[in-house]
Amino acid sequence: MFRRPRVFGALAGAGVILLALLAAPAGAQPSAGAPPDRGVYTVPAGNAAARTAVAGSGVDVLGTRDGTMTVVATPAQARSLRAQGFRLGQVGDFDAMLAERSGPPRAAAAAAEFPPGDEAYHTYAEMTEALRAAQRAYPGLARLSSVGRSYEGRELYLIKISDNVDRDEAEPEVLFTCNQHAREHLTTEMCLHLVQRFTARYATDATVRQLVDSREIYVLPQVNPDGSEYDIAGGRYKGWRKNRQGSGTDPNRNWDYRWGCCGGSSGNPRSDTYRGTAPFSAPETRAVANFVNSRVVGGSQQITAHIDFHTYSELVLWPYGYTYADTAPGMNAEQARRFADIGRRMAATNGYTPQQSSDLYITDGSVNDWMWGVHGILSYTFEMYPRTSSGLSGFYPPASVIPRETARNDAAVDVLLRAAGGA
Repeated sequence: MFRRPRVFGALAGAGVILLALLAAPAGAQPSAGAPPDRGVYTVPAGNAAARTAVAGSGVDVLGTRDGTMTVVATPAQARSLRAQGFRLGQVGDFDAMLAERSGPPRAAAAAAEFPPGDEAYHTYAEMTEALRAAQRAYPGLARLSSVGRSYEGRELYLIKISDNVDRDEAEPEVLFTCNQHAREHLTTEMCLHLVQRFTARYATDATVRQLVDSREIYVLPQVNPDGSEYDIAGGRYKGWRKNRQGSGTDPNRNWDYRWGCCGGSSGNPRSDTYRGTAPFSAPETRAVANFVNSRVVGGSQQITAHIDFHTYSELVLWPYGYTYADTAPGMNAEQARRFADIGRRMAATNGYTPQQSSDLYITDGSVNDWMWGVHGILSYTFEMYPRTSSGLSGFYPPASVIPRETARNDAAVDVLLRAAGGA
């Protein structure tokens, strides 16, 4: 239902070969032989405090696994980390690796299109049509709306799925959000997979029917459409993370809970973790927050559970991100245990690693902390495939993995949907 004819043919069957080609050789240098403006490095950082120090240096953290971080750093940032005692291993040059992953330039690339071989990923226009197609095909189950507009004026589409979709029933509501970070395109496919699963399989899958009949499901496939479109403009990947407001704001550091409190974001507009000028200064986060606020009915928040999908590292994360403590104001021991229990149950189904968000490194102004801290919503982040990466391949896996890696989360999503009702 969500696929237009694509032209990657035999490439889809060559996922292993493509994945092997994603990373540049270790030690690769720019062709001119000069030090790279932006290098990709591995940084051993064996505990959360060390990882927080690395992240707080202003580098762009690509992923973390088994105590080693993969980051993009300027020469000055690399020198600073080495001066602090960190050992950096250079993987390659960021821009050269992007160019290699994008493939040869096309003579007349579309304004917004994925590079050759990745056409199965959805552009904003294709995502929009997929959501409209779901509403047309299943008018009794799916209703499309918008929570607002992005900085550049794109609709932030939201689709509701329920057995009585036009009624506001007294049922637990669950929200799924994707693509806060522009380059994490696999997450948009994750949200579209949820839409397809809970509509197309409703008539034939007893589990799907039971969940749709007993819940109100909301799916927002692109929180950051401007950044996502920019990242693929001209058919060339750019490794872009933020929105397109000025020099860009990191949406997942812009939420109004402990914003900028604890060294888990940057006040430098050039940083990839720039938190913005104020909480909700990014129109995208403000629009999503306004929708969540609107679900307080009769003094009670109707949304009881939430997953925000990201890539990569294969993790299930839960609040708080701003503090290393398991308990803090607004999170008692029983609540912390429930977060961990549900998180571990979800991770047991998909093979991800479950942990409190701050066990990775400190973040502040994140969506999970806001969802729980302000509204008491069971809010998780899923860091999707791959588990590890030698560079940018984590953000740009081959299109051939989309069906496998999205379906991989079906059982975990079902765990959360049931937990939304107290189970």
